[in-house]
Amino acid sequence: MKSILSRYMAKNRFTSALYYFIFDFQYHREQQATLAGKNTYQANEGVFEKSSALLRRNTHRLEKGLIMVPRKPIFAESYIIETVNCLSQCLHLNTIEPAELKWAQDVLEKYFKSVDHCSVIKQANELFEKLPLVDSQSSIQSIPYLYSERIISNIDSKALHQLFKQRRSTRWFDNKPVDIQVIKQAVEMASQAPSACNRQPFQFYTITDAKKASKIAAIPMGTKGFAENIQALLVIVGDLSAYPKERDRHVIYIDGGLVAMQLMLAFESLGLSTCPINWPDIELYEKQMDKALSLEKHQRPIMLMAVGYGEKDGGIPFSQKKSAEQLIKEIS
Repeated sequence: MKSILSRYMAKNRFTSALYYFIFDFQYHREQQATLAGKNTYQANEGVFEKSSALLRRNTHRLEKGLIMVPRKPIFAESYIIETVNCLSQCLHLNTIEPAELKWAQDVLEKYFKSVDHCSVIKQANELFEKLPLVDSQSSIQSIPYLYSERIISNIDSKALHQLFKQRRSTRWFDNKPVDIQVIKQAVEMASQAPSACNRQPFQFYTITDAKKASKIAAIPMGTKGFAENIQALLVIVGDLSAYPKERDRHVIYIDGGLVAMQLMLAFESLGLSTCPINWPDIELYEKQMDKALSLEKHQRPIMLMAVGYGEKDGGIPFSQKKSAEQLIKEIS
């Protein structure tokens, strides 16, 4: 009966929504998390304890406007006063990360020097000049730069490909603790991953106690038989309070996936092995993880990651990968 209903009600959006409202509750948690995130964003005006999603987004928007070719003589009129007011709020909070404040300050200074001053931009500039800007030890400005000025690594495609092949999902680890300082180093490296409007809407809930790591790793499916072997665990948690609109509800998974891949490669370069652990949307497990990590309603686990020093004699699945011919769909 339910399968017949699902086929019939899938014919349009309204009946599909009705189906999940009446017969299947799989999306209810996501809906609550999305709404809770939107409400939290609005209640805090996009400004939180150590970071501001609004300031980060608008600063990045200004950066993109500054690098446009040709650059418009006037842009950002619709949000420039909002950006300056947000920076003012962040400066008075005295809790926002100094590097974030400096970035916003530097970009705004560059912006006001680069654009024509219509009435709105003139008003925003006057507000900006009255702000108690943060002092910085660094003389390097956090502003857009030329492609030719970017940092160049000495890694060629062959070496990078070898690193990709070296990184394999590892489930058997030596009984050796993982130092939190090494984890911090890997996260610092991984944080260079791109994210939508540079909001970086995620945190890494980190457990270095092997017993607790094993206990939390046992919550999702897919860890039976090796959870007890895990030495350290990271739970990548997305934060929906970074967004004021429902349209962005899936960005946490995109950005979380991007940073997770870089994190695994960072660990690999530091001599540690990892295993990404899928997080299925199952209500029972969601409740258990909420309790274990004390998550807010607007926070959602994206995935887990086991971390440790790979056991030399531990087995690794071959995991044959699809060819480029299978993966590429050329559009003419």
